[in-house]
Amino acid sequence: MRYVIIALTLATALIHISLGGPLFILNGVGYIALLVALYWVPQTAAYRKEIRYALIGYTAMTIIAYFLMNSPQDWLNTVGILTKVVELSLLVVLWREGQPAKK
Repeated sequence: MRYVIIALTLATALIHISLGGPLFILNGVGYIALLVALYWVPQTAAYRKEIRYALIGYTAMTIIAYFLMNSPQDWLNTVGILTKVVELSLLVVLWREGQPAKK
């Protein structure tokens, strides 16, 4: 699941960065920072659960902001919908990764 999370997080981060503008770039950088903290910073290994929750919250807020900051006629643009599908998938996979393993 880790590789799926990495791919989905990088996809949404790169989409946001490619859109340009300060909010989009900062959003993309935020995704990358949380991803790095989740898997590659040894000092944060003890906080993976909390970082996963932070990434879930960050992704959820990004989705909510999309709908609040755009008018309904803009909701159906191709890049926006593609990004929301990636983000919703990311939410599901992050949640699943945080669940205890079934015996």
